[in-house]
Amino acid sequence: MKTQRAIVKEKPGAGVTLKEVPIPEKLGSKEILVKVKAASICGTDIHIYDWNDWAVKNIKPPRVIGHEFAAEVVEVGKEVTSIKVGDYVSAETHIACGTCYMCKTGNKHICQNMKIIGVQTDGAFTNYLVIPEENAWLNPPDLPIEIAAIQEPLGNAVYTVLSGDVAAKDMLITGAGPIGLMAIAVAKACGAGKIIVTEVAEKRKKLAKEMGADFVIDPTKENVLSMINDLTHGLGVDVGLEMSGKESALETLLKSMKKRGRVSLLGIFDSNPNVNLNDDIIFKGLDIHGITGRLMFQTWYQIKSLLENKRIDLTKIVTHKMPLEKFEDGIALLKKGEAVKVVLYPDQKI
Repeated sequence: MKTQRAIVKEKPGAGVTLKEVPIPEKLGSKEILVKVKAASICGTDIHIYDWNDWAVKNIKPPRVIGHEFAAEVVEVGKEVTSIKVGDYVSAETHIACGTCYMCKTGNKHICQNMKIIGVQTDGAFTNYLVIPEENAWLNPPDLPIEIAAIQEPLGNAVYTVLSGDVAAKDMLITGAGPIGLMAIAVAKACGAGKIIVTEVAEKRKKLAKEMGADFVIDPTKENVLSMINDLTHGLGVDVGLEMSGKESALETLLKSMKKRGRVSLLGIFDSNPNVNLNDDIIFKGLDIHGITGRLMFQTWYQIKSLLENKRIDLTKIVTHKMPLEKFEDGIALLKKGEAVKVVLYPDQKI
């Protein structure tokens, strides 16, 4: 039996283990085997590492983790027709059943029987993994590997920004983490009006400006509501994108909205936030969009267009590159706010 190194959630509790695991040998007729070239650490991986409440509910150890990646196809199942050996791919990480009500009504991204790579199936912090043919996304050969590896979270940003009108709309983005930073670039590319961002970390505040934010406000030092009132002539912003998962940020965002504005919620909250439904949503007539994953596969084509036509540049978001065995160093940097996206390379010494 051939083996490979992998980052494994071996048992309940904090931490992970770098260990040898079997290389997959069996392929379904519509599955492909890929060799991972680069994989990025996601907030979900940190939740699994910390073993928070979400991880307890969703992970059944042992599990190879990691789901944002770029890879080369090394073997295909006998019924695979759209992908061939040697192709350069990334992956839609949500594996839909294809047969439930949601799948059959054009909503695969909220499949009732959803499995997620690196959560319910073995993931990409290793050398080889098996994915369904349908989930493979063919990359152009000139796409830098570190950018190919972060297309999955880019899809979160694209879906959140483009779930409503953007052009000439003033926008507030709460939280300049990786997806918030990507959202700035997407909003800028799609003709947004004023792009206002709230963020507390110095590195991310600086990056937010570099990605195209017009105004970056630190809510611990400045009066966000007063500043937005001045910037929008007392009307509030047209579009609000909540990326932080912080209750205080959500409250600020809702109070910053113009009447009849659109709010898209991507951030995940540790506990259910208290919201003033009457004054901040109902009487304002707000449209509220819950965002999960990406539209399968509309969002991927939007990603392709933005990258292919060089409408966005994400190189500054990849702040660290490391070999696989430095995973815990990457986690530490992310937790301290010293990194934005950390990309791991299973076969390289960086």
